[in-house]
Amino acid sequence: MHLADHQIPTRSGKKADPRIGRPAKRASGQPGGVPWPWLLPALLCLILARFLPTLAGAGYAFTDWNGLSGARFVGPANFEEIFTDPLALRALRNTIVIALVVVCAGNLVGLLLAMGLNTVVKSRYLLRAVFFLPAVMSSLSTAYVWKFLFQTDGIINHALHWLHLQDQPRSWLADPATALWSVCLVMIWQMTGLAMVIYLAGLQAIPADLDEAAAVDGASPWRRTLAVTLPLLRPATMIAVPLVSIVALGTFDQVMSLTGGGPVNMTETLATQVYKQTFANGRYGYGTALSLVLTLIIVVVALVQMVAVRPRKDTP
Repeated sequence: MHLADHQIPTRSGKKADPRIGRPAKRASGQPGGVPWPWLLPALLCLILARFLPTLAGAGYAFTDWNGLSGARFVGPANFEEIFTDPLALRALRNTIVIALVVVCAGNLVGLLLAMGLNTVVKSRYLLRAVFFLPAVMSSLSTAYVWKFLFQTDGIINHALHWLHLQDQPRSWLADPATALWSVCLVMIWQMTGLAMVIYLAGLQAIPADLDEAAAVDGASPWRRTLAVTLPLLRPATMIAVPLVSIVALGTFDQVMSLTGGGPVNMTETLATQVYKQTFANGRYGYGTALSLVLTLIIVVVALVQMVAVRPRKDTP
């Protein structure tokens, strides 16, 4: 028998061609993976349990349904009210402000922490756990802890007075000038650890030879960061930025726990308005319209960010 006509079994049990040492191709008619019909039951359950109820619920955005009586079709009246009502416009503005501040500050601080903890430091594993801890804590419990810190006789006012940065204690959450920024601070503190872990994974995937080669060529640390590190962090950025944006745009727990939307509606967001208009005021149609606007904003922002920070074709 000729050697070419004889197939040698491999470790996996498949027969391999001795001339190329690779597994032989499957015979025609044998399935190469999971047949598509097997996925139909799971796909059908997903459509019936997730997509159809969502689409059916979205139809109430064009009604004035109060949850008890029959729904009356009003067309785009709910959406017109959203973009003319001062409270809804303030909630929209606050949502955008929180998202911009949290995404920029959270990702920047997370990147700096990741670069600092990527070095050989004895306590780096402990520090990583400490900085990541807020990201896995309950948003509700975290907000209540910060609410205690923000009190007039809280630690923040005492620390600022001890540092001679302010003379009189300030009510941070009751002051319209500082309430929204206080919410942003809590969000940044909670999201920084998540961004740090993502960037740290991206930094550890960068070959050390590239940075060493740039150093041999005389590039400064700042130049190496701009020319080598940041371009190779695009895959990590593609995950961190949209993820933090989605969480920030849907801010609800922190606002309801810290301020409840006050003072004088200065910290209202679209998510809090969806809850209040739907369950407190009984305007289910209007609340559904608000949720659709929020969903559309999240989808558009996430897609734009993913396209903007996606890795280039020439990036290794």
